[in-house]
Amino acid sequence: MKNLSFRADVLPLKDKLFRLALRITLNHAEAEDVVQETMIKVWNRRDEWQKIDSIEAFCLTICRNLAVDKTRKHGNQNLTLDTTDHEAIDLSSASNPEEQAMQRDRIQLVRRLINSLPEKQRSVMQLRDIEGKSYKDIAAILGISEEQVKINIFRARQTIKQRYIETEKYGL
Repeated sequence: MKNLSFRADVLPLKDKLFRLALRITLNHAEAEDVVQETMIKVWNRRDEWQKIDSIEAFCLTICRNLAVDKTRKHGNQNLTLDTTDHEAIDLSSASNPEEQAMQRDRIQLVRRLINSLPEKQRSVMQLRDIEGKSYKDIAAILGISEEQVKINIFRARQTIKQRYIETEKYGL
């Protein structure tokens, strides 16, 4: 087995862990707490690292479980994700201020729609569409089958598409 190092193999994952935790908890401070707890748990289980196939999947699984537990404990299902805190919107492709405003509104609408999805669908979308993980990796992280991953992604995308079309058709 390969020799893993906390500094070289685990610490670089903190941004991915934070994005996953933020997508689940929908709270900046709680996501930071989840990442810190994840790092502590991973460090405390360093004796098991040699038995692990993928340290990234191991860390993401711990992070997801902690975030879900924290969300259930605090009942944060009705919160929304504040987009201005964690990422900037690239509007460079829009040619005028009106198009930029319309594009910004569409992006915010899609984010609101993603936030309204059930936790498992939000998680698979985060891991697949934002993090670029494979179905196999997502299945390992979430502890579900690859078929369930595909079903959740399909349902999430269909729900977002349907709600987006309804909103665009009838307005906000």
